Amino acid sequence: MEKADRRGTRPGRRGRYRTGVAVVAAALALAGLAAWELSGGAQGSTRAGAASGTPVDYPTLPHTAVQISPSACGAGWTHPAAGLQVFDVTDTGVSPADVDLVEPATGAVVAEVEGLAPNRSRPLLVHLAPGTYAFRCLQQDVDAVTGPTVTVKGPKGAGTSGAAGTSSEAGSGTPAVVPVTEQDLIPATLAYQHWVAGQLPTLVSDVTALQAAVSSGDVAGARQHWLTAHLDYERLGAAYGAFGDVDEEINGPRQDSTGFHALEYGLWHGASASSLAPVAAKLLTDVQGLQTSWATVQLDPLVLGVRAHEIVENAIEFELSGRTDYGSDSNLATVQANLDGTAEVLSLLRPLLTSRVDVPAVDAAMAAARSELATLNGAPLASLAQVPREQLNAVFGNLVEQLAPVAAVLDVRRTT
Repeated sequence: MEKADRRGTRPGRRGRYRTGVAVVAAALALAGLAAWELSGGAQGSTRAGAASGTPVDYPTLPHTAVQISPSACGAGWTHPAAGLQVFDVTDTGVSPADVDLVEPATGAVVAEVEGLAPNRSRPLLVHLAPGTYAFRCLQQDVDAVTGPTVTVKGPKGAGTSGAAGTSSEAGSGTPAVVPVTEQDLIPATLAYQHWVAGQLPTLVSDVTALQAAVSSGDVAGARQHWLTAHLDYERLGAAYGAFGDVDEEINGPRQDSTGFHALEYGLWHGASASSLAPVAAKLLTDVQGLQTSWATVQLDPLVLGVRAHEIVENAIEFELSGRTDYGSDSNLATVQANLDGTAEVLSLLRPLLTSRVDVPAVDAAMAAARSELATLNGAPLASLAQVPREQLNAVFGNLVEQLAPVAAVLDVRRTT
């Protein structure tokens, strides 16, 4: 599925989860989203043109000017052809519009433009296999309108779109993705909420042991319990948005106030147990409150797919960079916990992903990341030589690329 310029940001954990432009661009290209919005990087100038309303020039490709409005959805597409091409989509209506290029028989989306303003144009780069297509125009405040069905012909054997939402021959065209609904995501979301509820008692128990060790002056024991409890928390990455402000108190990226990292800094920098006792006591109170309040939490089904990508992206940006190491040298162990959390999310989403993304490629990337961490056996990041560090970065770069399409295809889209 190709996607033209997309604006807006995703919810961020303490501002830490952000779209890594170069990485995500490559990842979405794997899912057929090569025209994804980029705010910088190699295609920055291309996206700047799209954002300003000026059609991006792909001079070596065929262009088709297409009008989008409730009364003229898809007007202008009169000479259909297979292959890589550009639709210069112009909103001729009076309000902003989302535009999908769909397979009418299944409703699968091949390409899309989001938030196209009136009297503005945006290029839609897509590779069409032989088959039938139509533009679906979703003008603001009016019902969706589907334009005329267009038949794209091509050389024999070029491939056609499959009923499951992907092309029947690799490379024959941009994969089409059947949109998910919020109702599709609810079972996985409820299952994840239940899973988190089952993890919280262990977190509370381990933080209790941490607090007891600090109170008794057992620094060595406190360090051990700190690592165990911190990894408990890091496995819950997909739930962070539902934790509210207490997430900042528990795991905020700082060393001088409350939470895990304040304790980490003190335990590994010679702070007295008496000075750390109030910090440990507050951490225990916070996680106990989190356990109590979780029963009333309603996790947003729309974010679960996004988290599958963002947990690993966060691990790359903050753990593999060492930016959240305040003395324990436990970044690689934290990344392993992040992978555990990602694996849980993927397992619950798998029924929705099987026909929409390359699940074997995702599984292989996850396995490679686990294997790489096992090889390094929790070594401090600073101790890694150049070659193993480069290998580690490469493996996780590939993983985040493979996971990015999960967020894209599980984005709930308007269809009516």
